[in-house]
Amino acid sequence: MENRNFNKRLHYALILSYITIGYNLLEGGVSTFFGAADETLALFGFGLDSFVEVLSGVGIAHMIYRMKRNPVSERDEFEIRALKITGTALYILTAGLVAGAILAVINGSEPDTTLAGIIIAVLSILTMYFLYREKIKVGEELDSQPIISDAKCTKTCFYLSFILLASSVLYELWQIPYVDALGSLGIAWYAWKEGKEAFENARTKSLSCSSNCC
Repeated sequence: MENRNFNKRLHYALILSYITIGYNLLEGGVSTFFGAADETLALFGFGLDSFVEVLSGVGIAHMIYRMKRNPVSERDEFEIRALKITGTALYILTAGLVAGAILAVINGSEPDTTLAGIIIAVLSILTMYFLYREKIKVGEELDSQPIISDAKCTKTCFYLSFILLASSVLYELWQIPYVDALGSLGIAWYAWKEGKEAFENARTKSLSCSSNCC
C-alpha cells in the first residue's frame, strides 16, 4: 500500500512537470507574438525565456520518469545535455536582451502598449504559484530533494513574472520612458544567472537547484 502511494505521488509529480512544459510552450508563443506586435522587449524576452525553460522542463520530466523506475542519485547524460543546451540558450538570450535594451534607449523606442504583458504576467504568477505549491507538497511527501529543488526553480519563475508585471504596469499607466528596456534587463539578469546555474549543475551532475534557477 505504501509503495502504491509512493508511485501515485511520483506520477503526480510527473504530471506537474508535463503541465510546466505545456504552459511554458503556450506562454512562450503568446508572449513572443504580442511582444513583437506591441514592440515590447520585456514581453518578447519573457516569451523567449519560457521557450528555453521548456528544454529544462524536458530534462526534469526525464529525471522524474527515471525516479519511477529506480532511485536517482545524479543526473544522466540526457539531463546533462539538456542543461548545457539550456545554459547556452540562456546566455544567447541574455546577450540579445542587453543589446536590444541598448538599441531601444539609443533609438528612443517605446512599446505601443504593454497591456498584454500585464495579462500574461498575472496569469504566469497564478500558474507558477500553483505549480510551486504542488511541487513542494509532493516533494516533501516523497522526501525527494530533486522534486523540491524543481519547485524552488519554479518559484524563481514566479518572481520573474513580477518583473514583467512591474515594467508593464509602469509603462501602461504612466508611460515612463525606458521602463520596458529596464524590464528586459531584469529578465536578462535572471537569464544569465539561470544559464550559469545550468552549466554548474551539468558540471557537477548535481540534483540541487538554487534560488537563482528557473
